[in-house]
Order: sequence, then C-alpha cells, then structure tokens
Amino acid sequence: MLHYREYTLDPASPWVTFIHGAGGNSSTWFKQIKEYKKNFNVLLIDLRGHGKSPRTKWKKGDSFVEVADEVIKVLDHLKIQTSHFVGISLGTIVIQTLAQKHTSRISSMILGGAVIRLNIRTKFLFTLGNLGKYFIPYMWLYKFLAWILMPKSNHLESRHAFVRQAKKMCQKEFIRWFTLTKAINPYLGRLQKNFFNIPTLFVMGEEDYLFLPSVQELVKHNDQLKFECIKNSGHVCNIDQPKAFNQVTIDFIKQFNKAEPTAG
Repeated sequence: MLHYREYTLDPASPWVTFIHGAGGNSSTWFKQIKEYKKNFNVLLIDLRGHGKSPRTKWKKGDSFVEVADEVIKVLDHLKIQTSHFVGISLGTIVIQTLAQKHTSRISSMILGGAVIRLNIRTKFLFTLGNLGKYFIPYMWLYKFLAWILMPKSNHLESRHAFVRQAKKMCQKEFIRWFTLTKAINPYLGRLQKNFFNIPTLFVMGEEDYLFLPSVQELVKHNDQLKFECIKNSGHVCNIDQPKAFNQVTIDFIKQFNKAEPTAG
C-alpha cells in the first residue's frame, strides 16, 4: 500500500486528500497542512515510487489508471467514502483520472499548476527527456525540467523543494514515470471532455507560462469550471504563494460544508 499520513480533526468533518506531482512527495504540501488541519480531516499520500511509498513493480501497460487505483485503495483502507482532492502539476492528472473511474468518491477537485495539454515547447522538452532518460542521470534531467518550469528568482523555493524531493527517487522509477508522458496529449484531451458535474477549481500561477494558456482557454469555454490566477507565482503556486493558495482553495471547499460520510 502507498505511504500516507492522516490528520483527523473530527470524524464528521470532510476529508481533503492531497496528491503531489511527479518527483515530489507529500512534503510538497508543507505550507498547506497547518491551515487545512484547522478546517478538515487531511490525508497526504506518496504516489508509487515517491517519498516513503514502496517502489511498486510496474507491469507492462500500467498507466495513470493504475496509479489512481492505488490512491483509492488507501481511501478504502481508511474507510473514507468521499473526499475533496487537491493536486499539483502531474498530480492533477491522477485526480482527473480518479474522476473518470471513481466519480462518486470525489466531492470536489482543486487542480493547481494543472497539466491539461502539452504545447509545442513542452512536447519538445518531454520528447528530449524520453530520448535521454536511459543514459542521462535522472537528477540532471529533473533539475533541467525544474528550471524550465520554474525559471524565475521567486520560484527558487519551489524549484529547490522539488529537486530535493526528487532525490528520494531512483533512475528506474524516474524512467517509469517519465514514460507516462509519451503520447499523453490524446489522454489529456479525453480527461477534459467530461468533469462529471464534480465542482472543479483550477488554480494557476500567473507566471506558469507553459501550462496557464491552455487552462485559460479551457475555462473560457466551460462556465462550470472555476478559475483563480495567483499573482507573483509560477507552476508550483502552493509553495510560491501559500497564503493566497490556501485562502482560495479552503474557501472553495467550504462551499460544500456538508460533512462527508465515512464508509461503515
């Protein structure tokens, strides 16, 4: 089972589950935990091969579906019937995959630094990474990608945090995760076709130049989706501007303040 940490405020309080991005771990959310614990039950999960989770034996054909199923196993183990989900970067793909297969388990989705489409630049970067992943040390690739995604001086803390967390991975795990990015655009396109009436908030940094434009285009044509753009923030907006991120996301979840039932 995946490694997890839980903070229970009250059995009757809603649950919020946090999903980090590729290369990160549950420590990604260190600037959210304190404020969230005041309002909700909190569940932090390390995805397969990340943080303190075991290095799962990947099977041929494993995809984001299998990654999402492992998250549900943790909820089942804790008898959590429904939860709000907060994700960052590639963690948002895991959450949207959950929405496709386990719709009834999701009370709302908050998608931070969301990856919903790769443009020409990002496709080139991921193609370059896939070509070099077998012979270039993964930390070289990861540091390069972190710098591309978070290039400015005010992104320094986010960049260092993700590089520091990625050191807990290994080359094989990095390769397996990076392989998921092959031909990912068609899959991302399918995820955006249906949000299953799940309340959804996109939270993006105004300096997230690689991914912000596609999210803005999506929400412009779907009035059911909510959108917040955080100033002076890049791709990892929950670290760059935690106060603003916490406020808009907690306010969003509080709209659905009916206590979430637990499985009996």
